[in-house]
Amino acid sequence: MPRFSANISTLFLEHPPLERMRAARRAGFRAVEIQFPYDIPVEAWLDAKRRARIRLVLINVPAGDLNAGGPGLAAMPGREAAFRDAVADCARYAKALSARSVNVLPGAPPAEMERGRCWETLVANLRHAAEVMEDIGVRVVVEAVNTVNRPGFFLSNSTEALQAIAWVGHANLALQHDFFHAQIMEGDLVRTFERIADRIGHIQFADVPDRHEPGAGEINFTAIFDAIDRSDYPGWVGAEYTPSARTEETLGWFAPYKKTQ
Repeated sequence: MPRFSANISTLFLEHPPLERMRAARRAGFRAVEIQFPYDIPVEAWLDAKRRARIRLVLINVPAGDLNAGGPGLAAMPGREAAFRDAVADCARYAKALSARSVNVLPGAPPAEMERGRCWETLVANLRHAAEVMEDIGVRVVVEAVNTVNRPGFFLSNSTEALQAIAWVGHANLALQHDFFHAQIMEGDLVRTFERIADRIGHIQFADVPDRHEPGAGEINFTAIFDAIDRSDYPGWVGAEYTPSARTEETLGWFAPYKKTQ
């Protein structure tokens, strides 16, 4: 059965950040992920993780001004030094917290930026991240993001993300596959997943169109979770949705899987 992790940057927001790991553990999760943990000292996160007796499976590499609507770092020519600093910060947190993987968000370079230069920058930056994280035993994944919610995002579907991975050519780089973004950009979710499953390093999900919990939108998550179960995918499946009510009230989808975690 799929093993589910709770993204505590979107779930359990009813609790202060350092209490969300314990809230996730009480709800039945054995693992969590955090988008950007860097505004809290790593020692505080480590203490919270130990108290919750839970695993941390994923954090994002800092993305600069991406969340504020800027172009971010990874695919933006001229910001290579900032990206390397971001990787160093991420490696410190990932090592201390025993994170399984770290995610690189390519970003959204300006439309006038020559795309070939952006590709060269992204490939070089991903290779650097893969090498740094390999030294501490952490996998790097790269994510495609839909251009409806984030216009101009540099990688917007699995084909583009897998092209980047191929050009990097490093064994420590894989795909982060988010079914929310994939439904918006590609559809045909089960067959697409089955085709690329062996190149996926981490999975995330939310329902479409409002990024709420499974059952709140159009995706057939029973079929999705069954496909994951049939596959050889060995990793965690991250719940990264915006709850439509209190988090605990939106976990009906999780109930059939609780005893298998």
